[in-house]
Amino acid sequence: MNLSDFDYHLPPELVAQYPARRREDARMLVVQRSEGRFFDSQFRRLPQLLSRDDVLVVNNSRVLAARLLGRRMGVHALPPGKRNPARSAHLTSAIEALLLRPLGDGNWEALVRPGQKVPLGERLFFETTEGKPERLEAEVIGRGDYGLRTLRFADAAALEKKLRRIGHVPLPPYIRRPDEALDRRRYQTVYARHAGSVAAPTAGLHLTRRIMGELARRGVEIVEITLHVGLGTFQPVHESQIEAHQLHPEQFEIQPEAAARINGALERGHRIVAVGTTTVRTLEHAARDSRVAPGTGDTQLFIMPGFPFRVVGGLLTNFHLPRTTLLMLVSAFAGRNLILAAYEHAVRERYRFYSYGDCMLIL
Repeated sequence: MNLSDFDYHLPPELVAQYPARRREDARMLVVQRSEGRFFDSQFRRLPQLLSRDDVLVVNNSRVLAARLLGRRMGVHALPPGKRNPARSAHLTSAIEALLLRPLGDGNWEALVRPGQKVPLGERLFFETTEGKPERLEAEVIGRGDYGLRTLRFADAAALEKKLRRIGHVPLPPYIRRPDEALDRRRYQTVYARHAGSVAAPTAGLHLTRRIMGELARRGVEIVEITLHVGLGTFQPVHESQIEAHQLHPEQFEIQPEAAARINGALERGHRIVAVGTTTVRTLEHAARDSRVAPGTGDTQLFIMPGFPFRVVGGLLTNFHLPRTTLLMLVSAFAGRNLILAAYEHAVRERYRFYSYGDCMLIL
């Protein structure tokens, strides 16, 4: 299929720059696959739209303050031929790093900008001057494509604690403002537990404890799994023929108890409703003969039209960027023509798009 098959026009003013005042205030476009139609609703009606004995599966990954702003230092700060080791240790230039995933032993894969100027052996410094001074130091020990670097942190044991003070919330680039204090709370699901994501599993941002309690009272079971959102979720597709695209690996975990609850529901013929594309990819990666295998590992599963879904029977998801693997996934689940028609309707009705925007329920 062609990349251009997954394009649509979106007026820039429909991209949500802030979350709704309350999580439950989102609008929700309900898509009925079998009937090929959709209708407008509100997220707070989710419990009435699901069926008793449905199983709602959520991704409990927690977003790290993984965006680091700092300086690079060393003889590499000067162009070749102009380096003076006696002076260059005091020279600095701005650098940005987005931590993607831990590699063990204090090493992290990171997206570094401007990456082409950062050679092996370069030292990077990240610090804050607000309140108690805090500092992180990293060394570049590996290089990859598209600005990917391997960073080794000097104080790996205290890294997560220091990130809470030094790091910034990694808001996506279409949110055209610096991160603010409210983002530390609102760019996080209420059930987030396991730190490791560099972007929120945004479909879950609408869920509240009140809604989850109402779902439970109506007989909807809620099961947690984990996929740490990394480069694979938001990396751009460069190939015009989408079949040639390969996703970056992302780490997941499905506990045995979670797998048993999901498999029990499948055996009884109950519907599995995934909250977010990350949950879909994790469940379908782990599918074995229409059952879910527990375990941990990496997934590079790329779901495009024609994919045979073996576990997921419903999907709660936000609206996605054009020409992305996320739009391809929802097109695979509901049909490309139906999804693009639903998106056109959402544009006409002035829905709010992307991470802090409204949502879609596909049943």
